[in-house]
Amino acid sequence: MRRVGDTAIAAGTAVALCAGVWLLLGTGAGAPPQPSAAQSAAGTASGREAPAAPALAPSPPERVRIPAIGVDAPLMGLGLTAAGSLDVPPAADANLAGWYEAGTVPGERGTAVVAGHVDNARGPAVFYRLGALRKGAAIEVERRDGTVAVFTVDAVEVYAARDFPDEKVYGAADRPELRVITCGGGYSRATGYQGNVVVYARLTGVR
Repeated sequence: MRRVGDTAIAAGTAVALCAGVWLLLGTGAGAPPQPSAAQSAAGTASGREAPAAPALAPSPPERVRIPAIGVDAPLMGLGLTAAGSLDVPPAADANLAGWYEAGTVPGERGTAVVAGHVDNARGPAVFYRLGALRKGAAIEVERRDGTVAVFTVDAVEVYAARDFPDEKVYGAADRPELRVITCGGGYSRATGYQGNVVVYARLTGVR
């Protein structure tokens, strides 16, 4: 198990956030973008980094916005499946993301997790363009207390399901951090998407 906040997510749990059926049906949208090596943690730096901001008091998140890729979506609470892996939002709602509500709240100290589908049976979904995000981009999380937690992207990486780095993705942090997760890593007609795209970000501002 890997701990996120005060609870645990089962190890080896790449998140199943994809359908892929629409690719077979030929909607014309094409496969979702995948991050380049330059956007990984080991890639070329994006310039002077913004300093981390102090942690916020817990307040449930209600909306996530990623202006660089056109994301503006409500957030629902997510739990764990019977197998101990992170649950997912309903696939039928293409513009819906979720956050792991038994773990860290976005903006407080620790590792908060947001997840959403890359597609559904009808076509692209909320995080279809997540793999195109670049270092330095902003992620805004609107919270119930009226604050907006602003995170800056540090890295965008893609992992094969069999090599999903649980500790790196879900492990504890001593500052407010955010992970945004969807499917990626290539597509197979037999098994669907073969991994996950993961965005790493840290809190750098509050509005």
